[in-house]
Amino acid sequence: MPVPRPARSLRALAGAGAVALAAAAFSTAPAFAGEAPGPRGSEESLSFAVIGDVPYGAPDVETFPAKVADINADASLGFAVHVGDIKNGSSECTDAYFARIRADFDAFAMPLVYTPGDNEWTDCHRVNNGAYNPLERLGALREVFFDEPGKTLGATMPVRSQAERGLPENVSFGTQRVAFAAVHIVGSNNSTLPWTGLGETEPTAQQFAEVADRTEAGLALLRETFAAAKQRQDRAVVVFTQADMFDPGYQDGWPIDAFTPFVQALVDEATAFGGPVYLVDGDSHVYHEDSPLAPGSEWLARYGVTGSAANLHRVTVEGAAGVDSWLRFSVAPNAGRDEDVVTWSHVAYTG
Repeated sequence: MPVPRPARSLRALAGAGAVALAAAAFSTAPAFAGEAPGPRGSEESLSFAVIGDVPYGAPDVETFPAKVADINADASLGFAVHVGDIKNGSSECTDAYFARIRADFDAFAMPLVYTPGDNEWTDCHRVNNGAYNPLERLGALREVFFDEPGKTLGATMPVRSQAERGLPENVSFGTQRVAFAAVHIVGSNNSTLPWTGLGETEPTAQQFAEVADRTEAGLALLRETFAAAKQRQDRAVVVFTQADMFDPGYQDGWPIDAFTPFVQALVDEATAFGGPVYLVDGDSHVYHEDSPLAPGSEWLARYGVTGSAANLHRVTVEGAAGVDSWLRFSVAPNAGRDEDVVTWSHVAYTG
């Protein structure tokens, strides 16, 4: 049976009016909003780590603390980001597992920003995941990992969150005239695939309601982040998501239309911003970099969006079982908007 397409109102969210900018809430200081206590990076430079799709299976769970220790050993890092999937897609979504990974996250010696992936809630309906209701698991995930809205995991850093909208995982912050946002967008067509493990053959009304609410909030966060970046004349914008909306392994017929509002928003906002925009995701497991919204890109036609954004650069973090490296991103202290403000390289785990 073909996978049902999401409600038309979801796609319409892409054209919703721009949200008002709470400019006063976005710090104009050159360091983290609210100033992180004792930042490890210098005022002149900034580096940060990005990981995703890890730990992925029982052997990786055992070695994950050593991976955290490896990243902690780089004293130049200002913060770290996990772009989702804290487990593989065929293991149980238990409270005990969530607690174990939270303890591992607490071991980060730097602030850790985490945006959830589909494996830890969306796909938990699968029988081999425990046949959970995904919305119940999403609630549990928020209780375990986002119990202090406005603060990161690991070493505490203040961030702006959407806790007032019920999405404490959606956060933004700024430093070194670069704006950052972590937006909760997941694979499985942004959680619109049927919960077959619960006997469903079509998405439920509750499922669509959650997707619509999370999509609206995510679009608002993107627009607010870009508006603040433009007002401050920031040099670049960096957006973190779990979902790979531009999977190089895409096959005709794969359902991706629930991502359309975000793709259109990225085109619009990146074009209006004008400077470098970096989209960092996980989900598809294989390291990849490209410009999926540049003129002539096949993705523009696939999504049916208008316009293009050659200034958006996408990086997919390598992940899944046995991953042997993490990505180290660096922000050039003196680079202007017409240069490579953000660069990255692989760093091998030693543990």
